[in-house]
Amino acid sequence: MAQRTVQEYGAFARDIGQILYTEEQIQQRVRELGVQISADYEGKNPLLVGVLKGVLFFMADLLRAMTIPLEVDFIAVSSFSPQTRQQGYVRMIKDLDIPIGGRHVIFVEDVIDTGLTLNYILRTLRVHKPASLEVCTLFDKPAKRLIDAPVKYKGFDLPDQYVVGYGLDYREKYRNLPFVGLLAAHAFKDAAQEERSG
Repeated sequence: MAQRTVQEYGAFARDIGQILYTEEQIQQRVRELGVQISADYEGKNPLLVGVLKGVLFFMADLLRAMTIPLEVDFIAVSSFSPQTRQQGYVRMIKDLDIPIGGRHVIFVEDVIDTGLTLNYILRTLRVHKPASLEVCTLFDKPAKRLIDAPVKYKGFDLPDQYVVGYGLDYREKYRNLPFVGLLAAHAFKDAAQEERSG
């Protein structure tokens, strides 16, 4: 299959300076992760837990790539500001619906950067005494890491730059791009101008 150019993805794709991982590369890696997790959790009926909203795209594709019985649940967290998020200050605004005590739980993330929010979520989940708790992330930003992240399953490393697509957003935009790319400098300026005129 021929790889598509940025322009073929629509008007707002002009805001992408460079594609880092194509749609085809992402889908291939997601399938590989699904096969690996299915083999590791055969007969264990794992529960996959994700954080809304960015993980939706990865979670949906990962579930379709898995070949074993499983369940899925979501939590939602909120940081009070970008600054407090960088310090790991978050609050739970939607808890799990499915009890995880004694369950084999896989926490699924779209991207891990500082590791602070992940650390908070894992501590919160461990209180419920799951039988096991592992982490699967599609994207990892190791250059941003402030606290160790116990990642068992990983898709791709990302540079320490602003990336969007496949669930990753900038001000809630670009999530629906099927690839991951660097956001062009003019997109930040356009967003700032929109805020001033709005």
